[in-house]
Amino acid sequence: MIRYGTNPIAWSNDDDWSIGDHLSLEDCLGDCQRIGFDGIEKGHKMPDDGAALKAKLGEYGLGFVGAWHSTNILTNDIETEKRALKTFTDFLRAAGGDHINACECSNTVHGSDDVAVNDRPIMSDAEWDRFSQGYEELSAYAAELGVTMGYHHHMGTIIESASDIDRFMEMAGPHTRLLLDTGHAWFGDADPEAIARRYMDRVTHIHCKNVRPGIAREVREQELSFLEGVRRGAFTVPGDAEGAVDFAPVLRVAAEHGYSGWVVIEAEQDSAVRDPFEYQSLGLRTLREIARDVGLGKTGEAA
Repeated sequence: MIRYGTNPIAWSNDDDWSIGDHLSLEDCLGDCQRIGFDGIEKGHKMPDDGAALKAKLGEYGLGFVGAWHSTNILTNDIETEKRALKTFTDFLRAAGGDHINACECSNTVHGSDDVAVNDRPIMSDAEWDRFSQGYEELSAYAAELGVTMGYHHHMGTIIESASDIDRFMEMAGPHTRLLLDTGHAWFGDADPEAIARRYMDRVTHIHCKNVRPGIAREVREQELSFLEGVRRGAFTVPGDAEGAVDFAPVLRVAAEHGYSGWVVIEAEQDSAVRDPFEYQSLGLRTLREIARDVGLGKTGEAA
């Protein structure tokens, strides 16, 4: 079954809390209910107690999609990482979720306004070994705890480009899974369709993010930070004519592989400039139309 979700960063940003500070959690959830989303991912304005979060989302008829979890495999020992994962998993399950969006953040620059996203960390061979082995062990542990963990390749981090994704997926073991993010793939010079065709059998979660190519080019050429790119509007939703990502081939591959799970609009914008209700409505409408056309839909109903 396919379920459609979103992320509150379209309303209030999680890396720069000043973006969208004028909007309340109730503004966000009310919009999501009216638009027709099935669920939403975690944001900083939501309760940190799992049961309280589940109850809050339930007021708006929304399920809990899942949440970001920062790993620090390159700096922590694996037992420390397992304890952190166990704590996070307890929260996740109490909130009604079953998917972890994991990303290595021990040396990321995506949240640093004074560092160009181009200056992201590059791992040594020894770090590649440590990271891939550690992540595989955490993935196996997550499975033991009854949840699925998908790795979120992301701008400004150690896994950004097509070659990064390929090397990671080749080195990682059988428990390692991928969160496919179309926008981060495109921005990282990877073809989202090619990534989908190569790894869809190991994809546990899909983020549908669009990219405005002119602003992405500014970020690269002017040595801007990831956050500055967000503020300038580098990202947008499916269906926006200003975006460059072609979602149909990705969802077609998902349909061909029998993908079942969440399809999430995860597109951060300045909500004071671009109305989240308008853009998220466009995004969901577009994804449903594409899903119907390529044969990816909910069991027993049209997409």
